[in-house]
Amino acid sequence: MKNKYSQCTDEQLVELMRSSKSESDAAFTEIYDRYSSNVNAYCRRVLNNREHAEDIFQETFFQFYKHVNNQHMGGSLRGYLITIARNLCLNFKRDTKQTVQIDEIDFLFKTYQDYEEKEIIELVRMSIELLDFKYREPLILRVYNDFSYNEIAEICEITPTNARALVFRAKLKIKEILKSYMADVTK
Repeated sequence: MKNKYSQCTDEQLVELMRSSKSESDAAFTEIYDRYSSNVNAYCRRVLNNREHAEDIFQETFFQFYKHVNNQHMGGSLRGYLITIARNLCLNFKRDTKQTVQIDEIDFLFKTYQDYEEKEIIELVRMSIELLDFKYREPLILRVYNDFSYNEIAEICEITPTNARALVFRAKLKIKEILKSYMADVTK
């Protein structure tokens, strides 16, 4: 059964959050239901650590709820939430030393048809982790979150042309990383 808030636009939900407490909680719940999976996936892919990603994910919605009355969102709500998550992820990465987590692939893929497919998927994931953050973030936003180049530019504070170039370069770097492995496999 759909509630009355499921028919509201993002802008209407934000306005409802700024009104009475009961309206605010219900509107927030609808926003959370709409965008929590996108924000959670973004945090997991950027941080490569489930526990840290879960903390940043929760903090993203906490910060949004806490400051919704004080901030102008400009652009899409989905992009605004990802921007909050991005800033929290960047702060976390700045404040902690990161290591590459190799054992975090299982949440992405439910079943594998064979060992070789699993191995290739793991290699691709690891190659994404090896990318510099400036390449990895736009690639994740484009490939996994299906953001447009204009949205990526807004979130990353770059031009759309630069966003497109960074995604293209990230793909080239992944191909280069995988080139030697694929040459071994085809021998």
